[in-house]
Amino acid sequence: MANINSPRPLIFFVAFTLSIIVAAGIAVPLSLLLDNQKIFTSKFNGIYDTSKYGKLQLDNGLARTPQMGWNSWNFFACHINETVIKETADALISTGLADLGYVYVNIDDCWSREARNSKGELVPDPKTFPSGIKALADYVHGKGLKLGIYSDAGVFTCQVRPGSLYHEKSDAEQFASWGVDYLKYDNCYNLGIPPQKRYPPMRDALNATDRTIFYSLCEWGVDDPALWASQVGNSWRTTDDINDSWVSMTMIADLNDKWAPYAGPGGWNDPDMLEVGNGGMSYNEYRAHFSIWTLMKAPLLIGCDVRNLTAETKEIISNEEVIAVNQDTLGVQGRKVSTSGLDGCQQVWAGPLSGNRIVVALWNRCSNATTITARWDVLGIQSSVSVTVRDLWQHTWVSRDTVATFSVRVESHDCAMYIFTPRTTAYSNK
Repeated sequence: MANINSPRPLIFFVAFTLSIIVAAGIAVPLSLLLDNQKIFTSKFNGIYDTSKYGKLQLDNGLARTPQMGWNSWNFFACHINETVIKETADALISTGLADLGYVYVNIDDCWSREARNSKGELVPDPKTFPSGIKALADYVHGKGLKLGIYSDAGVFTCQVRPGSLYHEKSDAEQFASWGVDYLKYDNCYNLGIPPQKRYPPMRDALNATDRTIFYSLCEWGVDDPALWASQVGNSWRTTDDINDSWVSMTMIADLNDKWAPYAGPGGWNDPDMLEVGNGGMSYNEYRAHFSIWTLMKAPLLIGCDVRNLTAETKEIISNEEVIAVNQDTLGVQGRKVSTSGLDGCQQVWAGPLSGNRIVVALWNRCSNATTITARWDVLGIQSSVSVTVRDLWQHTWVSRDTVATFSVRVESHDCAMYIFTPRTTAYSNK
């Protein structure tokens, strides 16, 4: 379809007010603020519920939008060293990914020795990180990036390195002295102590340092962290580990969707890192993976080897229009709003964006190509409202006057993604 001129979006003061209120952790119904515009139905607030979003105790000024960067685990697992980390930082710059917001370079498990030193301190493995973590942080910072590190809210990490349970204060001080910007805090070897008791001490220890450090809880969703973690960290894992398969990715998307009302600026649901580019899924499946993670306001942490990106992988993870959905300042997690077809394989996911826009993903989880329809009633839009439709993967305006429904044929396991913007003419007869 030929391109048409981009319409001017409607940006209302109420949407700006809403973003401030959501960021402050005040539960105000979306429809209460937006109903005067006659765009949305009375069901709008129920569809995109934000009432569970909690006021943050961490309040470190971070995570106003979901974090973006790279993590070593999905591709390298324990096979990491300081050369890999440096080359990854270099690649984030050379590929332009850093300019798109991928700024955290996160070292996962296996960076430390198997035991603490005589002073009780964590020690980088001298074989794989001979220069130490501070030197590595200095290198990463010199690129304009941020360094992340890993520890565990147990006596050992998952790969049986020293954990930080009962060492929170000294470890936090050590991380800060090294210049660490991000802590992923895992859940292995936890002695059966409830996570609500194990995770806050590290929050307090990080807050007591003179450095602002992003706090990422990796509790695997075992004790429903969405119910309590907004008072503890900047993000919290809602699921078990992802693996590079269609079955794992779709299951995790569904599990994370349950907790949509609890996420917001400063604290995000985390369905685990991206598998895009690791080879276990098709191009369509990876595009669906990235689309749904961005719509769900999930952290965008690349999990492949960015030193050797394929053209297809780079195309997916560097789509600026899709990334903009994830980083939208309104900060409301999108969610599944409609299913149809065999086993609900024809799915509509959607979420509100700033400027009274709505992002809509038509996700085909069926085994064959199919037509998926988004109806205004399931999106919470008044039936008479006309919208323009922007295709975020094709980078084209596919319609400038669509009313009541929008249908598209989607290939098997693919996901089409759009932004709907209400038109000015929809209000001419108010």
